[in-house]
Amino acid sequence: MRALLPALALLEFDSIALGIAAGDAMVKRAPVRTIFAGTVHPGKYLVLVAGDVASVEESLDAGLSTGTPMDLIYLPGVHPELARLLAGGLSTRLGEALGVVETRSAASILGVADRGLKGAEVNLQELRLADGLGGKAFCTFSGLLSDVEEAVDLGVAGLSDPETLVARVVIPQIHEDMLANLGRGIDFASRLVGSGG
Repeated sequence: MRALLPALALLEFDSIALGIAAGDAMVKRAPVRTIFAGTVHPGKYLVLVAGDVASVEESLDAGLSTGTPMDLIYLPGVHPELARLLAGGLSTRLGEALGVVETRSAASILGVADRGLKGAEVNLQELRLADGLGGKAFCTFSGLLSDVEEAVDLGVAGLSDPETLVARVVIPQIHEDMLANLGRGIDFASRLVGSGG
């Protein structure tokens, strides 16, 4: 999978048909470097484009001309750590505290993660978008307690609609058993099958 570039945009549609039309218009309008598009639960369609700033802006305009998404994010200077996790990378650096932000949309969590990474000395541990989450999304930050608190505060403060936030928590000194569970993924059913119990 190609790495994402300095700018990205994600449009989140509650119509699959409009999402497909938007994705098509976006790649026809500008030479974006990367496009990922597809369905997510519950019946949404996500279109993510990445590339140079001018191409992503042009592409975004084309997508918006096809219909109004339920949410969107445009990051002209995306944090490299966020881009790496979106491209399939994992973070193995852990800190003393864990911050979790959960939102009602995939687009909004990208903004939370980007603002948190840019404003505090934290690691982005995990980023999940919509599938298996009923359309919700979440990210986790780790680092020193004060830095994690700052990342969560900055991420949430930038939400354009406060109703988008489902929950935010900061856990100081997360227990090693819970941390081990988080490191193996959050899907409960697969965890039970793997436990032999």
